[in-house]
Amino acid sequence: MIYIIDFGSQVTQLIARRVREQGVYCEIISHKNAFKVIAKSETKGIILSGGPASVHVSNTPKLDKRVYNLGIPILGICYGMQLLVSQLGGRVNISSKREFGKTLIKTNYKNSLFRSLKQKGKKSFNVWMSHGDKVVKLPKGFKSIASSYNTKYAAIENVEQKFYGLQFHPEVVHTVDGSKIIKNFIFKIAKCKKNWSMKDHFQTQKRLIKDIVGSNHVICGLSGGVDSTVTAAIISKAIGKQLTCIYVDTGLMRLNETKEVSSLFKSHFKSKLIIKNSGKEFIKALKNVSEPEKKRKIIGNLFIKIFDREAKKISKAKYLAQGTIYPDVIESQSFHGGPSSVIKSHHNVGGLPKKMKLKLIEPLRELFKDEVRNLGLEMKLPAKFINRHPFPGPGLGIRVIGKIDEKRISILQKADQIYIEEIHKAHLYDKIWQAFAVLMPVKTVGVMGDHRSYEQVCGLRAVTSLDGMTADFYPFSGEFLSRVSTRIINEVKGINRVVYDTTSKPPGTIEWE
Repeated sequence: MIYIIDFGSQVTQLIARRVREQGVYCEIISHKNAFKVIAKSETKGIILSGGPASVHVSNTPKLDKRVYNLGIPILGICYGMQLLVSQLGGRVNISSKREFGKTLIKTNYKNSLFRSLKQKGKKSFNVWMSHGDKVVKLPKGFKSIASSYNTKYAAIENVEQKFYGLQFHPEVVHTVDGSKIIKNFIFKIAKCKKNWSMKDHFQTQKRLIKDIVGSNHVICGLSGGVDSTVTAAIISKAIGKQLTCIYVDTGLMRLNETKEVSSLFKSHFKSKLIIKNSGKEFIKALKNVSEPEKKRKIIGNLFIKIFDREAKKISKAKYLAQGTIYPDVIESQSFHGGPSSVIKSHHNVGGLPKKMKLKLIEPLRELFKDEVRNLGLEMKLPAKFINRHPFPGPGLGIRVIGKIDEKRISILQKADQIYIEEIHKAHLYDKIWQAFAVLMPVKTVGVMGDHRSYEQVCGLRAVTSLDGMTADFYPFSGEFLSRVSTRIINEVKGINRVVYDTTSKPPGTIEWE
């Protein structure tokens, strides 16, 4: 396996994705306990991530130097390279010319890292830089293998120790042949074997769940989303009737959501499903609440309360299953010790109530979202469910902007269904990361059948993305938007104007609230 030591880069997860795409397992760990973790494992290679820090700052994150003496190949990326150089006796200076964005580098390709690139034969190719410091003196045993207009040390190597450094980011799509560079490190330098697959992961998790649970019982919260569905499926296949799933209908779901979840469960699971219709409780709790963070907390706390109430009825249960995925694990830990800004509460409501004395089972906690989808397809779950767009835990509670009542929820459900129907008809659903409608707390004047109307505004949102971290709006044709707008206004009583959101992330977020 490969360990990725995180120093706070915004794109550390992308390094892990690139490694796993090659069929090699990897994990992201903190620099703080890296030596202890790596020394106990059979690690084939180490990647040092980038980060916002400078090696010149006294309290900047460092690496235990004993890691360098373990005889394990190392690849340092951006800050990771600068740290490698400075800790091994080289020198890094603050650069008078910073490099951000696309940059041309030159290399002779006569090294293991750049071997067999498509660019071979060309004098230079584009990479993605993001740094203000630069290496000015190499440690003993190192040499330059690539240069840019700003530095002669855009990439370095120490063949004897198998230490490599890149001043650029090979993990981002803007770097030409970036994935191939990472592949060369994994297989040509670290000598890893390609042995990470969803089929193997599925069989391993099934065995683990059987061994851990034994003859006991497991409870799983089912939301209808991809993560909880795949979690329930893998546990169901492992222990069958020893699993009980609880589905809390908050009344804030998509149109016909509960029927679809029930149908899927009955046709693909051998376990028990409890459906708790709690819409009235949620609507009552949300009465006259319009502040989005307050909505999220009310919905999350009530969800836990109802789930806990139902779970207590299953006295034989000893375990609680959750659809935690790897990005959730990473984001819940401060790897580099730095502060992070809370944009809004996490979309996923629920979680383990403190009073519940159940042990956790999280079979997806090592997987990224695309890997979860692949696992679902491996288990023959319907593509219709596995490829669904993400849906927030608070549901339509954060898509009905402003105050919530049953009428406004019903209006939005109908508008949203029409929008998604038209996206499917145009064969665009799989090209879009997430699409949904929002209902605004704004009324506008219109003319319907020669009569004045004064009704609500519906906003449409559709974005493209690889992982939800950044996103851009989908460029629908005017004809498509006109068709959707006409249908919504004609078929949904209460809406007389439709607008389309063209904000990217950043500066906006994907959800409106």
